[in-house]
Amino acid sequence: MWAATSFELDMDVVVRLLGATVLGGLVGVEREASNQPAGLRTHIAVAVGAALFGVISTLGFLEFDQLRANSTIQADVTRVASNVVVGIGFLGAGVIFRQGNNVRNLTTAASLWAVAAIGLACGVGDVTSGAIGTVVLLGGLVLLRPIRNLIDRRWSRSTMSVRVRLAPGVEPATVVERFPSDGVASSKLAVLKDSGRYVLTTELTGPPDALRSWVSRLATATEVESIAEE
Repeated sequence: MWAATSFELDMDVVVRLLGATVLGGLVGVEREASNQPAGLRTHIAVAVGAALFGVISTLGFLEFDQLRANSTIQADVTRVASNVVVGIGFLGAGVIFRQGNNVRNLTTAASLWAVAAIGLACGVGDVTSGAIGTVVLLGGLVLLRPIRNLIDRRWSRSTMSVRVRLAPGVEPATVVERFPSDGVASSKLAVLKDSGRYVLTTELTGPPDALRSWVSRLATATEVESIAEE
């Protein structure tokens, strides 16, 4: 009787951990395909770790059941879930970084936080809720991507600082007259001289696609030796 019960518990643990692995991996595949720093392996690790915490909190304290029934001793196993929520925040913060005036990987940090919840749901035995959460999360990450790109192209504005090194003998005026153009605004323009060549630094503001197009066109100009983002 005891062996059968133990076997059933072991199989339950296997199902919970495998469920967390598969569901967390699905989200990780999408992040990996998007070339994000936290991809397949990271999301699986978070999901399995959270699931294991859930297993411990629900199955690891069964020996206390009889103790609680016959005494005033209480064990609050729900604290494990609250600590997972707090702890995953540090991992999510680790993948966020600032690049110029832009903040990167906010979505990946949020997906890690959500995957922890999915893993915890599987860990406590509610694989169905974990599966529903995975479908909703993937829907938000994949299906809303075209809408996000449309918004970025039409309404969003970005800022970047560029450093333009002119070719030998080129005067700054011949290049400065190209600022601004095609919806790209230029500000904080400065002219420096380095090894006998002029170097222009400026801050550009405009739609992301327009900024990239502007930089690409300027990089191919014969008057420009090199251009780099600062």
